[in-house]
Amino acid sequence: MLELAILGVLKERAVHGYELRKQLVQRLGFFWTVSFGSLYPTLRRLEKRGAIEKVRSTDAGTRRKQAYRITPNGEQQFLALLEEGTATTAWEEDKFPLRLAFFRYLRPDMRLRLLERRRGYLEDRLDEGQRSLTRAKRGGRLDIYTLSLMRHGVDVTEHDIRWLDELIAAERAALAEANHPPAREQAPQSRESTEAPSASPGSAEPYDVGATVSQRPTNQEGRTAQAARDA
Repeated sequence: MLELAILGVLKERAVHGYELRKQLVQRLGFFWTVSFGSLYPTLRRLEKRGAIEKVRSTDAGTRRKQAYRITPNGEQQFLALLEEGTATTAWEEDKFPLRLAFFRYLRPDMRLRLLERRRGYLEDRLDEGQRSLTRAKRGGRLDIYTLSLMRHGVDVTEHDIRWLDELIAAERAALAEANHPPAREQAPQSRESTEAPSASPGSAEPYDVGATVSQRPTNQEGRTAQAARDA
């Protein structure tokens, strides 16, 4: 699994040995014990297989240090290691978290398949843990500390299943959106289609009811105009 971890870190950028060790601790040390005694022998083995190569480091202050860079061959080896287990039951506790750290490099359908398989494994383990705890309580031979430890194991497994349910739901939603993208929003109507009708054909001004009413002559104005014409 150290090979997978090394290639996964080197996929992002070339780093020298000390920086690689630092990255492994920061990213994976919380859930996986990194064997640094095996780090450089593993690097030499990967280099011999053509998975990585040495290059001059471009980091500031490291002009004399050799950095390691993944090769196209290494890219293929990385994916092969990452996909290992899709057709088997190799779900040891140290392997699944490490693979999950590099899940973004897998196809969405493969990620979903691995998550569902992991969930099935945990369901089986939960059933066995609950049965063992029930038998231990009935037997009355175990002390409270051992019973508490067994109960803790059941609680942790239940929590992990809920966590996987969230990941599985997110993957399914992403797949559904990719297969059925949302329809495009309808384009807004043109300005002409939303304007009020004009006063008469060919008129450039909109029809203004208030302005038209104000322009009508009053009765007094009409009589004055008629008297002027009669005179």
